[in-house]
Amino acid sequence: MISKCRLVFLGAPGAGKGTFSAMLMKQYDLAHISTGEILRNEIASGSKLGQEADRIIKQGKLLSDTVVSAIVKQRLRQPDCQKGFILDGFPRTVCQAVMLEQIMQEISSALDVVIYFKVDDELLIKRLAGRISCPVCGAIFNRYFCPPAVDMVCDNCGSTLQQRSDDTEETVRKRLTVFHKQTEPLIEYYQKNGLLQTITQTEQQAIFNTLLELLK
Repeated sequence: MISKCRLVFLGAPGAGKGTFSAMLMKQYDLAHISTGEILRNEIASGSKLGQEADRIIKQGKLLSDTVVSAIVKQRLRQPDCQKGFILDGFPRTVCQAVMLEQIMQEISSALDVVIYFKVDDELLIKRLAGRISCPVCGAIFNRYFCPPAVDMVCDNCGSTLQQRSDDTEETVRKRLTVFHKQTEPLIEYYQKNGLLQTITQTEQQAIFNTLLELLK
């Protein structure tokens, strides 16, 4: 049984935050809070916050920290977060981390731990830039780790495999540059607060077992 259940997952794209969130949620009743997902839900609901976010996005602008933090605060107030939650994608900057601390104070709560999934950039590039998928049956392959039997042909249905436009090596490297610029100060911030725990790359099951130990 885990006792630390109010969590922030940090990690670059491809580090496994979503994978380990899903594994943890299978065993424990935690809410998975992805800022991208709740933003889409807010827009779909037509709420005041959703309308404001939709307007900003349609103008081609980035959402301000104030708007994003307001959406997160509203989500954290929902009943399913009372038993615990995993924040994935927020905070991204020190400014947002300060806002999250204020949010937790407002809802009379506090973070238990911040987990940083530390993975080498070159491995992340292979995970993401090597990813190809079938547009017909949805099967996912990786050129480096689990390639199809025939190059760019789906093993399951024989359809031509595709690569997402944001999974090219050039795009992935740019995303990692942004991640390091935003997150390295955030890692130091949580280290100073005594909340940070780092898990380095190894086998998936070993990472998950380490994660469970940290949450006891």
